[in-house]
Amino acid sequence: MAELYDTQSESERVILVAVDTENPDFEAEACLDELQELARTAGAVTVGRLIQKREGVHRAHYLGKGKLEELKAYIDMQNATGIICDDELTPAQIRNMQDILKTKVMDRTLLILDIFASGASTAEAKAQVELAQLRYSLTHLTGQGRSLSRQGGGIGTRGPGEKKLETDRRIISDRIAELNRELKDIERRREIIRDKRLKSSIPVVALVGYTNAGKSTLMNSLTGAGVLAQDKLFATLDTTTRRIDTQSGVSLIFTDTVGFIQKLPHGLIKAFRATLEEAAYAEILVHVVDASNPARQEQMRVVYNTLKELNCDDKPIITVFNKTDMPVEMPLPADKKARYRLPVSAKTGKGTDKLIDAVLEISKEFKKSIKILIPYDKGGMLGIVHSCEILSSESREDGYYFEIMADTQTANRLKAYELKAPV
Repeated sequence: MAELYDTQSESERVILVAVDTENPDFEAEACLDELQELARTAGAVTVGRLIQKREGVHRAHYLGKGKLEELKAYIDMQNATGIICDDELTPAQIRNMQDILKTKVMDRTLLILDIFASGASTAEAKAQVELAQLRYSLTHLTGQGRSLSRQGGGIGTRGPGEKKLETDRRIISDRIAELNRELKDIERRREIIRDKRLKSSIPVVALVGYTNAGKSTLMNSLTGAGVLAQDKLFATLDTTTRRIDTQSGVSLIFTDTVGFIQKLPHGLIKAFRATLEEAAYAEILVHVVDASNPARQEQMRVVYNTLKELNCDDKPIITVFNKTDMPVEMPLPADKKARYRLPVSAKTGKGTDKLIDAVLEISKEFKKSIKILIPYDKGGMLGIVHSCEILSSESREDGYYFEIMADTQTANRLKAYELKAPV
């Protein structure tokens, strides 16, 4: 397993390495472009890159032996302090590469874990990151043959989930079980909050998209949530939910989610499933796309694949092409899965009004118009009424009359007061 060092005092100088298997889903240069951005986010400086074309990765060394010798010379020439491979490496591959290259060897998974560790702030995010780190460690213990002490992540020593692992598989497994129990408790609390949202009959809209597409900036623009928004990958890990009241009188609940990325480690999907499943509980998905990114089409594919894995790709989708305040190649990509395709600048707020209109239009599909009469002595029911879109209202001799747009659940709660005869 890769030795992990404290390097916060100075930037890592890394060379990015990939194997090009000519897989149509992963173009090697584009993958390394993204890996370079991940390295930058983690605090490393990329001083070079190397790609080898092979039918598949070498089972023992990731690269062929000849290419490894070339990489060794390249490391010396660039005065690099380590390499980062674009795929998850086995313990044997890491050990063999370190023995030959005499330098620090990291993989994509370890790098992403490092970024997540530095970005986690809430108890839930910290537990999720530590869980993913321990699962990664557990799979990389076999055959390590050296100290298990791990003071930090791939780039530096930091993060709430990084523990000294001078322990064995049993201790790690016990800690994983403990974290799973903690996360189940958190998930139960989250379910209570979700149930309250569902009972409120207010439409829930989830912002989904590739990391750094601008979801948090859009969330702030729509709701004034004050979510951290930075120009880097995975700036936000925690789910934020905010309610807004539109000019038409309809309330909406917007929820942010952690960004997606290609080759997202399976352990992270599993650890962050509770957070990602906010999308599954939403009625409408807003797919945020960085329109200025040359790889926008590929990023859209990754998002839809992830949504499919979460079993929520059948929901109404509004695709928002964000960052239109920057140079954007036209025409914008087609998206047959989306009900609406809207150019938006979350930074300036341009186009967000049309986004709200699109959400309101789709939300009407989940509701029907009903006419109700609430007796004056049943004033406690008015809170339910006022959570809906009110089309008309008046005070009558026998109670409050309303015509409202209500979803099935709300209509059932008000069934005793519904007027069936013409009024």
